[in-house]
Amino acid sequence: MKLIDIYIIKKFLGTFIYAISLLAVIIIVFDISEKTDEFVENNAPLSEIIFSYYANFLPYFINLFSALFTFIAVIFFTSKMAYNTEIIAILSNGISFRRMLRPFLISSVLIGMASFLLSNFVIPDTNEEMMDFQWEYLKSERKVENRNIHMKIASNTHIYVETYNADRDIGRKFAMEKFKEGKLVSKITSDYIKWQPEKKSWEVHNYIIRHIDGTKEELRRGPKLDTVISLSPKDFVVHKDDLKTMDWGELRDFIAKEKMKGSSNVLVYEVEKHKRIAFPFANIILTMIGVALSSRKVRGGIGMHLGIGLLLTFSYILFMQVSSVFSTYGGLDPFVAVWIPNITYAIISLFLIKTAPK
Repeated sequence: MKLIDIYIIKKFLGTFIYAISLLAVIIIVFDISEKTDEFVENNAPLSEIIFSYYANFLPYFINLFSALFTFIAVIFFTSKMAYNTEIIAILSNGISFRRMLRPFLISSVLIGMASFLLSNFVIPDTNEEMMDFQWEYLKSERKVENRNIHMKIASNTHIYVETYNADRDIGRKFAMEKFKEGKLVSKITSDYIKWQPEKKSWEVHNYIIRHIDGTKEELRRGPKLDTVISLSPKDFVVHKDDLKTMDWGELRDFIAKEKMKGSSNVLVYEVEKHKRIAFPFANIILTMIGVALSSRKVRGGIGMHLGIGLLLTFSYILFMQVSSVFSTYGGLDPFVAVWIPNITYAIISLFLIKTAPK
């Protein structure tokens, strides 16, 4: 059986590497044709294009499509084995279907482990270098999350800014609330605040200050007020691209920091954290689905296997995206949102394996 294990593992990994390498070459060729003018206009050095952009682009691309191409590889070579009656020969020699799954499982675990390492340790570094190249030579803009910012700057102090302009360091519709024993004791609201770099303080414009003491309330207004708040301009701006450059430890540290501040954007990072663990399992689940579907002969050949399989794969990917959106905007727990697709399709894979010809 060891010879069969080695044969299947070689076929599996060989087909996977060949398929994803072929697509990588095609994508790079199309990308070069699309960006050649920008490279020339911005005088991008050839060495930078090769080593800073495309060399760092490949790990991201390979990991992004790893689950899909794991499935395609399984369907392709397992269907060929089925139509060459190799699977029938294996089963007829007393080897159980479950035992035959072992090399498939080993191969998918190896790809899943590689995906985990890429997502959490390799790609954050390559993304940082690739983005530096894009900002310098492709004039890409950094995506900024700067609306409806809620923050906790002390154990009893909360602030809110409706919008923040990072270029001018101005926050619109500012509010700061202080609490004592769970009761609101003071509140500052203003049309906008502006950072004063020389004074290292904030200038509050058209402000209203309320001091509340039980049933008594003291109100004060003014056109401008200088105040020191334990915030800097960078605390108001979250670059969405920074998420892609955080490794395993940095992402968790960042989430802990955002939770401490009471940030409203923490769900996006929570979803990403769980995705980096859950996504590698997709390789294993789709492998089991692929083997169960393609180990039998059906009319239509490999095309039929691919058609059914791709329908399941794309529905799986769509399910994961939809559940992630529900978590970010609908209040669904990030852990539940990310793992529901894996659990659902793992059950489907077990059903297909149970009903596969033995």
